Amino acid sequence: MLMARAAPLLMAMAAPACATEATPAAAAGRQSAFDAAPGATSSAPAPAGPSAPVTAGGADTAADASAATGPWPPAPPGGVTTDWCIDLVTPLDADCCYVLPERPTRDLLVYLHGVVPPGRDSRQKTNFESVVANASRRAGVAAIMPRGWNDVAPKRIAKWWAWPTNPGTFRQRTPTFVARVAELRGRLEALTGARFERVWVAGSSSGAYYAAALALHGALPADGYGAMSGGSGGPTPELAGLPPRPFYVGFGRGDNVGPKARALGDALRAAKWPVQVAEHDVPHGAREVYLDEAFAFWRAAR
Repeated sequence: MLMARAAPLLMAMAAPACATEATPAAAAGRQSAFDAAPGATSSAPAPAGPSAPVTAGGADTAADASAATGPWPPAPPGGVTTDWCIDLVTPLDADCCYVLPERPTRDLLVYLHGVVPPGRDSRQKTNFESVVANASRRAGVAAIMPRGWNDVAPKRIAKWWAWPTNPGTFRQRTPTFVARVAELRGRLEALTGARFERVWVAGSSSGAYYAAALALHGALPADGYGAMSGGSGGPTPELAGLPPRPFYVGFGRGDNVGPKARALGDALRAAKWPVQVAEHDVPHGAREVYLDEAFAFWRAAR
């Protein structure tokens, strides 16, 4: 099961300030869904969500006609008002967007965004949601894109949406995050009428560092992981006891995240995890080529 626990953290997870393309906007002043989610206190473990166990080796085809009951795509949830989701994706609730492919699927991507400024419109949000929507639909994969927290980004962009990338906030926030992912997965399974058999976790920039930490500490079990335009870390107390999972690492040749991303790949290879490290002539941030390669790698490595 997607476990509602945060593993002991001895690894230094100092992520560099995330690259951005826009001037910081004014603070939105709204609370993250994680702060209101069940188990939101940092001192108590979050409750387990309604999702099915995550096990390696689901259906071999992404588009399984028997995966869902009823018309496809299903009608979206009603009455949801949000500033988080662009028109290319659909709100699951006020703080999470989702994408469904052309045909029913049993594959799910949990995608963690990079730093995103507050407000309805931003280049960063439009880019990452478009990338996830286009690549996921092309691969026949469902995807959810939860919004992070607006109090964990670097000081110069303090109110931007981001993920906890230092040991203290990782330890405090991760139980709530894991419970929230289980809740969102359960909602999408209820909407589509089928359980997801393969679940992959990936992210870009701030989300890449968080995805790597989740994998290295076994905090969010999945069938594969991806760190795009970010990611760092080395051996953790948990790593040797974790089942190896395919891990995709992608970054731009001119991006300063390259050395730490390569070191992450080396650490995972030393632990006998299947790893693909890819460099591309692209700028920092979410890019479709990373997800195209990651989907192919995850499926081939199962």
